[in-house]
Amino acid sequence: MTTTDADGLTAAAVQPVVRPGRLKVFLGAAPGVGKTYRMLDEAHRRVARGADVVAGLAECHRRRHTEARLDGLEILPLAGHDYRGGRYAGLDREALLSRRPQVVLIDELAHTNVPGGGRHPKRWQDVEDILAAGIDVVTTLNIQHLESLSDVVEKITGVPQRETVPDEFVRRADEIELVDIPPEGLRRRMAHGNICPPERIDASLAHYFRPGNLIALRELALLWLAGRVDEALHKYRVEHGIGEVWETRERVVVALTGGPEGETLIRRAARIAGRSAGGELLAVHIARSDALAAGVSHAALAAQRALVEDLGGSYHSVVGDEVPTALVDFATAENATQLVLGTSRRRRLERFLTGRGIGETVVALSEDIDVHMVTHERAGHGRLLPSRRRTLPTSRLVAGPVAGVVLPVLLTLALDRMRGTLNLTSEALLFLVAVVGVACIGGVASAVIAALTAALLLNYWFMPPMGEFHVGAAVERARLVEAAAEVEPIKAADRLRTALLRAVSHDLRTPLAGALAAIGSLRAPDVDFSEEDRAELLESAEMSLNRLNRLVENLLDLSRLQAGALSLELRATTPEEVLPPALESLDLPSADTPRIDLQNLETVPALQADPPLLERVLANLVGNAVRHAPGDRPVLVTASALAGRVEVRIADRGPGIAADDRERAFEPFQRLGDRDNTTGLGLGLALARGLTEAMNGTLTPEDTPGGGLTMVLSLPVAKDGLEPGPGGMLSTS
Repeated sequence: MTTTDADGLTAAAVQPVVRPGRLKVFLGAAPGVGKTYRMLDEAHRRVARGADVVAGLAECHRRRHTEARLDGLEILPLAGHDYRGGRYAGLDREALLSRRPQVVLIDELAHTNVPGGGRHPKRWQDVEDILAAGIDVVTTLNIQHLESLSDVVEKITGVPQRETVPDEFVRRADEIELVDIPPEGLRRRMAHGNICPPERIDASLAHYFRPGNLIALRELALLWLAGRVDEALHKYRVEHGIGEVWETRERVVVALTGGPEGETLIRRAARIAGRSAGGELLAVHIARSDALAAGVSHAALAAQRALVEDLGGSYHSVVGDEVPTALVDFATAENATQLVLGTSRRRRLERFLTGRGIGETVVALSEDIDVHMVTHERAGHGRLLPSRRRTLPTSRLVAGPVAGVVLPVLLTLALDRMRGTLNLTSEALLFLVAVVGVACIGGVASAVIAALTAALLLNYWFMPPMGEFHVGAAVERARLVEAAAEVEPIKAADRLRTALLRAVSHDLRTPLAGALAAIGSLRAPDVDFSEEDRAELLESAEMSLNRLNRLVENLLDLSRLQAGALSLELRATTPEEVLPPALESLDLPSADTPRIDLQNLETVPALQADPPLLERVLANLVGNAVRHAPGDRPVLVTASALAGRVEVRIADRGPGIAADDRERAFEPFQRLGDRDNTTGLGLGLALARGLTEAMNGTLTPEDTPGGGLTMVLSLPVAKDGLEPGPGGMLSTS
């Protein structure tokens, strides 16, 4: 029977309804940004509006500007607690609930209470009780104390975060205000002594308060708060029925195996879910139907489940033998948009033996679901060999290997009695049927035994020649292959010798014949030459002999390169020093010889090379360009420095070399595109590349814009520790 008072109201109706308090959080990227100061400013504004405000706990850290803002506010006395021989002050929760102000200030939401000094181990749990009592709370929090970001902050700063607050609790706050200051401003505040004592300023600036740390922490705070703003905007649209813009809801599924990587995956998935409005975190563990779960730690799964729930997510366990299929089916049923998995802990050998792993299969089955493969410390450090579940009874495991030997032997005896009635193909198929039968009895291992036995018996009894194995033929084949490999270098050397003899018989004889003709004319007793004619004949003989000398030197240098007997003396030199003597050695007296333009040689740094060999390389490259360039178009030689190397480019306007023939042009005795066969052995480019590579350089051909060929010679810039050598050169000290 219900009793009523004089006004006819029930006794239950007289009980006051307690409205939950409102929570406002001042969020900062790092200590010292001014959260407590802003909290006290908020208190003064509310007092000015007539609110009953009490400072329950304000951590001023001896900052005089912050302590000054406490003036004019009612301060609740702190409760003292004894712990390990010391006296510690903390929030007096009971006194606060008895005082019941409209608004209470409680600093440092993530703080841990003194053991035994309160009802809860964490300050945020006390705040939860105060809010339930109908008291508004204004508090402060640093971004590194959010549960989902604690591991990220530890990687950035190197400082482990032992005090954390669940993201879900902070997200339920009615108002979150970011207290922001640029990193340089915060460092100046630290340097002026406004954050920590003078003796700790230098250490703080050099470690936690480094510019890179502060920039990263600031970005984390802005991104996290942006997700909170998106959520508030979504809530506003729903409450006001605004449906013009369709927004998808992020539902993130994280797959857990009970392995040590679980916490990393959960926190990564929580951050992904928190980046968009209404994001939801779901964790799932796939358990096999036969309850065989090798390597699964139930204690680790329990800890991971607790972490998921702390982050505001939900935990699910699904039974399925095919893990990838069960995982994708669960994500599809939950309308998930993203799926987070850890990279495989299997080693390379196991992946090779078992084929495609769970992650690859999930990606193939996921269709519209985005899959994130997250690396972790245990990736690639699993078992060396795959573990196999034992599904066959013991009797079949024993009978299988026995059948693998006996069944092929019995089949051999039967086929021997039927010899001549079946061909070799039919006999091989019968052996294959026997192997399949053994596999059905004892599995893969037994099938391997049967296959080896069947192969030996088929080879010995039924493949001609009967009664012997074909190992001898295989050995003979290997011997012939080895002999062919030994003959190939001899054939190559013979081809090179033939080309050399053909080139020498023509190209060495031409300059020699010219020199002999000039000298023979000078010695003729019946001819009286003028001084001009005599000088011309001597010059012709000298040019022919110089040409002959260069050909012989090229042959000798090429043979040294191929034998690995070329000696180098690397020094620091410049193209400007080496090019003039290289050009003088070319002997270019013809009137139709192209002009040679030198550009930018003096602007490049010294390069590391053997000057005489570099002179030979440049002489060969420029001479090759001059031979192929038309007389009215100059040959351009330029130099430039790029990424620790000096490039010398020799560009001509000749016919160029086809792309397919460019590598062949660097082989000895190749004269691609020569306009005549009167001079040259075709050694210039082969020798130039060999000498260049001996000096740690490269020589590559390119097309000249507008037609022609450009040879690019690249050598390293001279290293430190090189001093001037004889003649103004630089040599190693």
